[in-house]
Amino acid sequence: MANTLMKIAKLAIAIGALTALPGTALQASDKAPVGVVELFTSQGCSSCPPADAVLGELVAQGNVVALSYHVDYWNYLGWEDTLSSEQSTERQYDYARTLGRKSVYTPQAVINGRDHLNGADKRGINRKVNAFADGGRGLSVPIEASLEGDKMKINIGAGEGKANVILVYFDRENTIDVKRGENRGRNLTYWNSVRDIQTVAMWEGKAVELDLPVSVISGDGYDGCAILLQTMKSKGVPGAIIGAGVIMDGGNS
Repeated sequence: MANTLMKIAKLAIAIGALTALPGTALQASDKAPVGVVELFTSQGCSSCPPADAVLGELVAQGNVVALSYHVDYWNYLGWEDTLSSEQSTERQYDYARTLGRKSVYTPQAVINGRDHLNGADKRGINRKVNAFADGGRGLSVPIEASLEGDKMKINIGAGEGKANVILVYFDRENTIDVKRGENRGRNLTYWNSVRDIQTVAMWEGKAVELDLPVSVISGDGYDGCAILLQTMKSKGVPGAIIGAGVIMDGGNS
């Protein structure tokens, strides 16, 4: 627990406008993110490395929240994805219901929880992100956050409807030497690979301040955490993401 508290003390939060605490070093871009890109990928998928490289470019681009979810349904091909989880696979299947699809695929990029396309299509991804932002379907709800003692404060602005506040913990960078399967012999780098997902609160359209104990930060050893404000079409069926940001560990940035 002591190590977790020390790790949390080094975190800075970049969501919309930033509020700095005395002695806190902010790890943030100058602008709020304009969209969220969620890539569903696998180390065992021969079509995925170009999309994984594109996600790294989107992370470096700095204007979107870019996350990589490693699914587990390709593990039978001879290589068990070292970053895969049932939770990531479930999220992709939930999106399939959202998008009216009967099947899933890799590499799939889901944009703002609203639409999808091939994850290797960087130009298409940026075009869709910008079209959503320009068309009023981007990240419209302002959020400010800060760390105060043993609490994480998240201030969410007013808007319409209801949404879940979701924390997505990730590793910033992993390089994997794939020894079997379709990518055998390749040394592949993955960015912002998701390791855990938690829903921590509900937002109901009114401006609200959430005081969360540091115990909700389960990512001891993780490099960052995304905060997604996501509507729900129905129970278990995710809808549009209307607000987002990223927490980075200042010690690993």
